[in-house]
Amino acid sequence: MNRVIAKTGAIVVTVTVALFAVCMLLPFPFGSYLVCMLLPIGYIMMTAGFCSECDENHKAAAYAGMTFAAVYAVLILLVYFAQTTAVRLDSLHEQALRILDYARGGLFFSYDLLGYAMMALSTFFVGLTINAKTKADKWLKYLMIIHGIFFFGCLIMPMTGVFRSMADGDTSTGGVIALEFWCAYFLPVGILAYRHFR
Repeated sequence: MNRVIAKTGAIVVTVTVALFAVCMLLPFPFGSYLVCMLLPIGYIMMTAGFCSECDENHKAAAYAGMTFAAVYAVLILLVYFAQTTAVRLDSLHEQALRILDYARGGLFFSYDLLGYAMMALSTFFVGLTINAKTKADKWLKYLMIIHGIFFFGCLIMPMTGVFRSMADGDTSTGGVIALEFWCAYFLPVGILAYRHFR
């Protein structure tokens, strides 16, 4: 059962990251938001698989990885559920839109980045638990550990005010390029995790 859940989670991660990349290019914001709500579910299932198979010496790292994964999931689900419901369906005042609308770079955009900072911490700790016996597992381990570097950027960038131009409707292609880069980086994680659990 452990491997089935973990393998299913890896499939969900792979498919949702690929769909997110496509939705960003179309552009199809509702699709992007919807798949972003499925990604943390798959990620938690995949992470639980790594946690269940690690040895006693790596349990602390595994528990830290699972806890940060849960924090990531809560933040991301709140952000994107708001985008697909209140922001999309309600007639919100300008001030509420500035806070809730992800596309405006407000508070919920910052929460989104905080969520992905927690995911980066999670991948770092989970990567430490992987007992890499094959070349593919070594790549997986290092991709997850190195992904932890994203923690610093995701945590600090919203504090610098770099996204203020989004509040005035300035949507540059730089953000899309950055997200496509992240998708290209994280897609192999899902694929290699599936191979690992298979």
